[in-house]
Amino acid sequence: MTYPRWTRSGAALAAACALVGLLALPTGALAQGDEASLARGAVPDTTPQQRYQSAIREAGGGLKISLEECRTMAAAERKGCESQARARYQADMAAAKALLKDPSAGPVNVVGGPIRSTETVYEIKR
Repeated sequence: MTYPRWTRSGAALAAACALVGLLALPTGALAQGDEASLARGAVPDTTPQQRYQSAIREAGGGLKISLEECRTMAAAERKGCESQARARYQADMAAAKALLKDPSAGPVNVVGGPIRSTETVYEIKR
């Protein structure tokens, strides 16, 4: 069996094609994932299990945002803020578990403001 003999330009071309192929895949997959996520979000939760899963996602997202806000505070205030965020998360998780037991239960958390951000932004200090 004979193998093709690679030259430098051939190897570079093969590597470039492979890299372009790898970079092109995730964008299409991400676009499909975003569309699928939007389609799922447009359908209301009908079963207790769906409401429970949504409540868990909301509780986790709320904890993430609250902890990020706490990180911007001074060290003296940060501990109290983080403990309040964790206590709120525990209460939200308890309410989410109640959704499985009581099918007529409503949303977990109707208090709060608009969504401030759905992205995590990190500042790199130089």
